[in-house]
Amino acid sequence: MKTKYLHIAFVLILLFGAVSCKVNYSFTGASIAEDVKTVSVKTFQSYAPLANANLTQSFTEALKDVFVSQTNLDLVTRDGDLRFEGAITGYAISSVAIQGNETAALNRLTITVKVKFTNTKDSKQDFETSFSRFADFESSQNIASIEDDLIKDINDQLTQDIFNKSVSNW
Repeated sequence: MKTKYLHIAFVLILLFGAVSCKVNYSFTGASIAEDVKTVSVKTFQSYAPLANANLTQSFTEALKDVFVSQTNLDLVTRDGDLRFEGAITGYAISSVAIQGNETAALNRLTITVKVKFTNTKDSKQDFETSFSRFADFESSQNIASIEDDLIKDINDQLTQDIFNKSVSNW
């Protein structure tokens, strides 16, 4: 009889504990406080020499898209509860795999962005840091024909890194 009451008490304590939590969890790994409702992303200007002309828009839109698709936050034009701003600071193509005849077998496109994140509800989560990602491609390929695809792949990696650092506490 006592074990039955202990079991019921234990279940009630667990339920009460689960209901009293103030953090929302999602399948994306995001842990966003209940009072955070909006996110804003300022346009990331490119200060990288030789960067693709579409990089500013494609990166900014990719960052917005990751928050719209992976959270329930509303995207606002400015003054969000979560705020992102920054710049594209690096865009470089380099050789990574040199063959015996001193020609490159692979080239690498690297993009670096500097991000300032502000959480208006919890300033302990604020950060300002740089993120860098790359994609390799065959040196026989013309960069102009594959550049948009490489940029999309790199943007996907960069925005996921930024998402994880800002709301997944990784």
